[in-house]
Amino acid sequence: MIECHIAPSPLGHLAYRAEDDCLTGLFFVGQKHFPAGLIDTGAPKSRAIMAAKEQVAEYFAGERTVFSVPLRLNGTAFQQRVWAALQEIPFGTSWTYGDLARRMGVAAGASRAVGGANGRNPVGIIVPCHRVIGADGELTGYAGGVERKQHLLTLEGGPGRAQLTLF
Repeated sequence: MIECHIAPSPLGHLAYRAEDDCLTGLFFVGQKHFPAGLIDTGAPKSRAIMAAKEQVAEYFAGERTVFSVPLRLNGTAFQQRVWAALQEIPFGTSWTYGDLARRMGVAAGASRAVGGANGRNPVGIIVPCHRVIGADGELTGYAGGVERKQHLLTLEGGPGRAQLTLF
């Protein structure tokens, strides 16, 4: 059974989606790539949604740096590789799209494909696609909006962006 719950956050309403007690989606309502037809099914019954809501609230309160919600990320094999690599970016640091491509073992020229998969991340915040920045250090390409990306990076430890990790 697919369940969806919409709840407020400091950066706008979040839509939590779960299936079979795994979180399958976490989106800012109205963000780019927001799933069509996603509607609130009422008070959450899914343990995954309840855990995600609690952990996201702790994250925004500055009390959580690691998430432990069971996830099911549905996408192509390449997208899943990108999303797995995103989960390796430590709290408070940022990687460039090229860094992410190199960590995945793909050519730096694949940065555009990596960026495309990054933008389709179905579980924002928990799978930290906001920690990926442009090669010049600019905050680029966040489906939830660059202002939210800046807020998330600031929350994680820097004035406007997290610490850049160089390889």
